[in-house]
Amino acid sequence: MISTPICDFIDRYAAREPVRMHMPGHKGRALTGCEWADITEIGGADSLYAPGGIIRESEKNAARLFGAGQTLYSTEGSSQCIRAMCYLAMLAFAEKAPGVRPAILAGRNAHKAFLTAAALLDFDVVWLYPENSAYSLCRCDLSPGALSAALERTPNGAAVYVTSPDYLGNCADIKALALAAHEKGVPLLVDNAHGAYQAFLQENRHPMALGADLCCDSAHKTLPVLTGGAYLHIGRGAGPVFYSGAREGMALFGSTSPSYLILRSLDQANRDLAGDYPERLGALAEALEGMKGRLRARGWGFAGDEPLKVTLETKAFGYTGPEAAACLEKEGVVCEYADPDYLVLMPAAESSGEDLRRAEGALAVLQRRPALGMGPPGLCVPERVMPIREAILSPRAVLPAGQAVGRVCGGLPVACPPAVSPVVPGERIGRETAGICRYYGIESITVVK
Repeated sequence: MISTPICDFIDRYAAREPVRMHMPGHKGRALTGCEWADITEIGGADSLYAPGGIIRESEKNAARLFGAGQTLYSTEGSSQCIRAMCYLAMLAFAEKAPGVRPAILAGRNAHKAFLTAAALLDFDVVWLYPENSAYSLCRCDLSPGALSAALERTPNGAAVYVTSPDYLGNCADIKALALAAHEKGVPLLVDNAHGAYQAFLQENRHPMALGADLCCDSAHKTLPVLTGGAYLHIGRGAGPVFYSGAREGMALFGSTSPSYLILRSLDQANRDLAGDYPERLGALAEALEGMKGRLRARGWGFAGDEPLKVTLETKAFGYTGPEAAACLEKEGVVCEYADPDYLVLMPAAESSGEDLRRAEGALAVLQRRPALGMGPPGLCVPERVMPIREAILSPRAVLPAGQAVGRVCGGLPVACPPAVSPVVPGERIGRETAGICRYYGIESITVVK
């Protein structure tokens, strides 16, 4: 059985009923019920950014479970890990090409944490645009051939950054993209925030098994972990600077007061993942296939190929995503995400058979209506006027989306979920881009004055 050193330490400490002359201020007394386990870096509790005890032991357990060369914990979600990955790419490129301004080639559906990393670390971004014909804010299909061609045109490419699975459940061919990147001597970074569970499928689909150099997992999205729990994984074949610089990279973007409640949940998850989790996961995936089959028979269509997402194409059934979500909520089922075209349900291995029956029953309440034909405006490649960092740090103003046409974007016009921006700071806002913003409910845009 796998060890749980963080849990064991906290349990022993709380059992002593000590006088807590240390942070936090609640002193272990119950306000919400979890305070007894909420501690700080006291003696023996280790330190997240310089671990040598229980945290390091727990992280080693996680690395073995995920097949990583090294795994680091985050208590601030994948956002912290994304910034650390970009930092490590900058370190590696500085060794390779000192004095050359770096660029990261990135799928256009990147999370806004990637954009803030570009602003903080001041690197350029070469956007990889979707090869799929129907534009969606969350989706960006990329082929190895197109990536190779883009790398050939980008001699200062420091890394390739892709998001897989995306918010709709579309999975990239990570193995082929890794090979294409490595042929050009460039590391592959994967935002695997939605795919931590993939390491425990019958066929391991995790980026660490498919050749990625770095990837982040939001453990809390699909595993039994508290919100904020995440992993930064380093591939076994990754460059030495990734290993030597990882702690510094995480500390650069993390709080000096990490949550031990979240660390405890990451530690406890190791035991769960090493137990019957793969069997429960397999049973859920099988149940979801059955559920999708029955819904298809009623006329529903689906997007994405990720096993744990149920992404419904609502317009073909006569509803927008928010309309369908509102109907489900009346039946007591709360979805993960809805936009004008899609409704996303995210069950997990902890979801019961009754949970799935209720979700399917709530969808059965919706009566099919005439299809809605309108989709998002087509995506046009915007003009890049200035670097992301310069735009974000410039004097700015907020304008209605329609009045922002022709201006340079200075902020991040994006809601979370999905935290993907139709326009990037430093780009000129075209009429089509403004239309995309309005389509996704973004009514105002921050522009450079």
